[in-house]
Amino acid sequence: MSVLWSKLSEVIVSVLPITVIVVILNFTIASLDLSLILRFLIGAVFIIIGLSIFLLGVDIGITPIGRHMGKTIAKTNKLYMVIVAGLFLGFFISIAEPDLHILAGQVELVTSGNIPQFLIVIVVSIGIAVLLALGLVRIVYNIPLFKLLTILYSIVFILALFTSREFLAISFDASGATTGAMTVPFILALSVGISVLKKDSKASEKDSFGLVAIASVGAIVTVMLMNIFSPTDELQGGMEQEHNESDSLFGPFLSEAGHIIQEVFLALTPIIVIFLIFQKVSFKLSKSNFRKIITGLVFTFIGLVLFLIGVNAGFMELGTELGSSLAMLDNKAYIVIVGLILGIVTILAEPAVYVLTHQIEDVTSGYVKRRVVLTTLAIGVGIAVSLSMLRILIPELQLWHYLLPGYLLAIGLTYIAPKLFVGIAFDSGGVASGPMTATFILAFTQGAAGTMEGADVIVDGFGMIAMVALTPLITLQILGLIFKFKSKKEV
Repeated sequence: MSVLWSKLSEVIVSVLPITVIVVILNFTIASLDLSLILRFLIGAVFIIIGLSIFLLGVDIGITPIGRHMGKTIAKTNKLYMVIVAGLFLGFFISIAEPDLHILAGQVELVTSGNIPQFLIVIVVSIGIAVLLALGLVRIVYNIPLFKLLTILYSIVFILALFTSREFLAISFDASGATTGAMTVPFILALSVGISVLKKDSKASEKDSFGLVAIASVGAIVTVMLMNIFSPTDELQGGMEQEHNESDSLFGPFLSEAGHIIQEVFLALTPIIVIFLIFQKVSFKLSKSNFRKIITGLVFTFIGLVLFLIGVNAGFMELGTELGSSLAMLDNKAYIVIVGLILGIVTILAEPAVYVLTHQIEDVTSGYVKRRVVLTTLAIGVGIAVSLSMLRILIPELQLWHYLLPGYLLAIGLTYIAPKLFVGIAFDSGGVASGPMTATFILAFTQGAAGTMEGADVIVDGFGMIAMVALTPLITLQILGLIFKFKSKKEV
């Protein structure tokens, strides 16, 4: 119970800033409907309780499963087993990721059904599966991460030349969205489980990170290929936001509960089934350890359900309205500044960010403090959201104007930054774009794009997640260089 209270207090400190900022904005420059504000506050309570329970569940459920599975895969020492495991795990974990369904639903909404939700989910999951398998092979066979990332992003840039600007935004957003609250803890644990068997502790430390980064590239590649080989006419869309007219404050929460419970159940089912199979065939854990993991999975389920209900029913509609209200102000600087602030504070409430930063501290034995990583990550995400607002304000500013130099810089830094930080940085890019970003910040961006004159809700409304996934690659590698220069030796 003390562990739960510890996580609860940590989460309160993280969620409180965004709550306070939205309330302040409501009473100053962006007056919002009272029912929206009240639902937002109720949503914040759901998020605090849900995130606390979820993180406890990850600690005692998801993480042990991933680590046991990673060790089992590595012990086989057979290439085909590693590849098959990667393909199987990657596809089924991705296809059940709630964040991916949120983004795919938004794509279907704003494209008026031209791009069906299920198509995005399937295509992205195939990409994740292939690249997760490649990532596992990299760890087992000691392929340098920076070299593999250089090759993968070179392929991405070549494909980008033949991809429409609408799909360019969607492909990079899909990459960020698929590495969400369910996928990331499992992939991170899987990575550590494989890496920990290495005799070289330095190599083990470095290879504990980077798998999320490699897997997420698969989403970019497959969505781009979908566009290239099955081109769609220029997409037209708009924000037809469904305003909840329920008189009951709790009505939206109750209406969201059903499908969220179903989504989270589907998200957990592949992990549970795989765990039970491995337990029977390989793990053979004691009854007490088995019960502990099952308890952790129950906590994970309850926590994620509460968290997503809070985000969807309390935060999403308010995000759209807030973005729209700020876009209507005469002084457009407000939306850029608010974007910066919201980006900084939203990342503090991302579930997977907690998992990653704690793992960084654990794997490095406290050498790299989670607070330092979290601060650097928050700054990067804040910059990303503010730059996305700037892109909405300036029609001539296109997404590739950010992505091309940004990724060239990020890839360039991989050759000089400490290799541990390369993995941390690229994993952080995917981790930063979790459910809070995929709902609240995405809704905020689309609300602004849908209101701003001259902006396109598809071209400008998407791409924000791509920016959120990009900036940590740069800021955290710069942090690595600072560590390197301070210590005068490679981490």
